[in-house]
Amino acid sequence: MRKKLTIAAIALLAAGIGGGYALSNVSSGKPYNSILQDDPKPLVRTSYSGGSTAAQPVDFEKAAGTAVPSVVHIRTVVKFKQTQSRGGMNPFGMDDELFERFFGGGRSFQRPDQKASGSGVIISEDGYIVTNNHVVDGATDINVTLNDRKNYKAKIVGTDPNTDLALIKIDGKDLPVMPLGNSDEVRLGQWVLAIGYPLNLDVTVTQGIISAKSRNIGINRQGSAPVEAFLQTDAAVNPGSSGGALVNTNGELVGINAAIASPTGSYAGYAYSIPSNLMKKVVGDIMKYGSVQRGYLGISMAPENLDEAQRKELGITGNADGVWVADTDPTGAAAAAGIRKGDAITKVDDVNVASSAKLAELIAMKKPGDKVDLTLVRDGHERNVSVTLKGKLGAMSGQQAAAVEALGADFSALSRADAAKLRISGGLQVTNIREDGVIGNQTNMRPGFVITKIGGIPVRSIDELKAALAKQDGNFQIEGTYPGSGSIYYYGINDLN
Repeated sequence: MRKKLTIAAIALLAAGIGGGYALSNVSSGKPYNSILQDDPKPLVRTSYSGGSTAAQPVDFEKAAGTAVPSVVHIRTVVKFKQTQSRGGMNPFGMDDELFERFFGGGRSFQRPDQKASGSGVIISEDGYIVTNNHVVDGATDINVTLNDRKNYKAKIVGTDPNTDLALIKIDGKDLPVMPLGNSDEVRLGQWVLAIGYPLNLDVTVTQGIISAKSRNIGINRQGSAPVEAFLQTDAAVNPGSSGGALVNTNGELVGINAAIASPTGSYAGYAYSIPSNLMKKVVGDIMKYGSVQRGYLGISMAPENLDEAQRKELGITGNADGVWVADTDPTGAAAAAGIRKGDAITKVDDVNVASSAKLAELIAMKKPGDKVDLTLVRDGHERNVSVTLKGKLGAMSGQQAAAVEALGADFSALSRADAAKLRISGGLQVTNIREDGVIGNQTNMRPGFVITKIGGIPVRSIDELKAALAKQDGNFQIEGTYPGSGSIYYYGINDLN
């Protein structure tokens, strides 16, 4: 019987140790941040470091004691709006006509708030916390409880549904930061600990081994271009563990717990974590730019274990150990580099690629404009090509113009004199906003607003606006100011495409 896999299973819905790792960046005076700064050596050093799996410890006390203070309990509330019974859903699921016969027409009702519980990991001394997108998605109220029982209100900084990651922030200082490990160095059979707040219990530590890498289980349907390259472990993970830590025996974060494979919704042997290296790239982008800067190769990948008819249709004649290209986007990066249907990609920057999940993970670590060296097999012959990745919107002038048009506004470059008055280096002033555009539908921006940045990228002309839009991954922030306000304003844009 096939097991049912679900992300939602470990974001727990509700019906109604001393120590820690907190270092300061002494040279800059800024709070230590494990994502944006080079990580110092971990507090715990075991015989496993740099050694073989046979040298791994059987006592996890030091690793657990170091990591536990950095894992937090997250509780969320999603408030439902008051609605009318006529013409819509009523709270009992009854037919509206029957409902009105019993209770009268046009009555309003209030659905109960939905509460949920998850986990998170502290990644900076000043309160940045990484968790799963599905833990905080739609939340109107987010409460964070630290291991020392202190409670904080949190706000969402940014999310990436494609990797099921989210960054939230609390107002704290000198918080215990979990050091990052290198998930690329994780090996099969390596001991790991899963730390979180399952089933609304207090912090819980379980142990297991890495049983698979780069696992794609096809359960992330939150984004338009999901990336799944999970670390698989048999450490027990249950509802409420979402967003918690997968930790190696040095007390380093190697993964963010995200899903379980289970026919019942509770732990049944397999758990899946987002690799820390992928998390670092995604969260780092959110911190720097306000959204994820993701490069796209522009191919569709053939299913693994192709039968003879499928191989013939794709024009595959060899037996290369790689990822076969089923098709290419004619305006994408791969097509521009000469990659075509029937090619097999075997390496990315000299890293072997044997599965579509691994290829997706490696490309997801890059941003638009990055160059990657691919090794291909075509007609039994190996060749190397250099590919410059593009953004989701591509880099063709027609697509860039279409992206600007989709915003639904007219723009005028700010003169030097006007820029000087606003004490900015330059920008684009919004002279008109159309009701059918993205800005008009998704924001309350008013004409006169001066755009200074798109997704963290400065813009001072239409060409710079086009270039900045081409680097966005669907969701981003528009930053700017209103003349005379003296304040910075942010407008979020979702799914420009």
